Amino acid sequence: MGNADLQSIHVYPVKAFRGIAPRQATVEPWGLAGDRRWVVIDDAGKIVTQREQPRLALAAAEPMPGGGVRLSAPGLDPLTVDVPEPVATVPASVFGTKVEAVPASDAAHDWCTSCLGAEVRLVHMDDPATRRPVDPEYALPGETVSFADGYPLLVTTVASLDALNSLMAEGDHAAEGPLPMNRFRPNVVVAGTEAWAEDQWSRIAVGEVEFRVAKASGRCIVTTVDQDSGVRGREPLRTLARHRKIDGRLLFGQNLVPVSSGIIRVGDPVRVLA
Repeated sequence: MGNADLQSIHVYPVKAFRGIAPRQATVEPWGLAGDRRWVVIDDAGKIVTQREQPRLALAAAEPMPGGGVRLSAPGLDPLTVDVPEPVATVPASVFGTKVEAVPASDAAHDWCTSCLGAEVRLVHMDDPATRRPVDPEYALPGETVSFADGYPLLVTTVASLDALNSLMAEGDHAAEGPLPMNRFRPNVVVAGTEAWAEDQWSRIAVGEVEFRVAKASGRCIVTTVDQDSGVRGREPLRTLARHRKIDGRLLFGQNLVPVSSGIIRVGDPVRVLA
């Protein structure tokens, strides 16, 4: 693979909110430390993401000591939310799977409701080691995940984004591009590969931490949301549908499951093990 390395790390403390880009992160069995341990649910318990509420792209969550978050969004005063005591849980529906979660404070409820203009609650995953298993079709026994879409981490590559943007430039909606990597909301971004090289990976190492490649990532309407404005377009799904449609899914990036734990750092070498 040549001299591939870790270009950037991305953590999303609240699912569907804006992410942060630390220089290093701790890899836990269920994902990066602090990644998607919080999520917003509606009054029926269903998680709310940018699929339903693209304006979530404008909300930010800064991690605080002890696992809390400081919420901010245009037009609202920031709010610091502490990790709630797990004295009671409520069911959250994550793509049809019920996951027990701990509701945050009433102040957090009011803040998120004001942010979205809809009745919602902020909830926290207290124990990612037990609450939600990875899809058994692609998991090994005992593997779990936070509130991420389905797998502990998502990896993308700079070369594949460049290739996709080149394909977009040839298409009908060239004015929408080039797109930045944040459209795909990855956890780790790798530089120094060939385009689409990640399609062939089954096991990789980032620094000293090893990962199993579970499956390719099928992309949804969230990728059409401008993460700076919250406005939807038509790309990259139109171009992915032309060039990256495999078995009915529009593919970009790969889902990872940690094989070991440790710290990854920007600049770490990335090696293909299998």
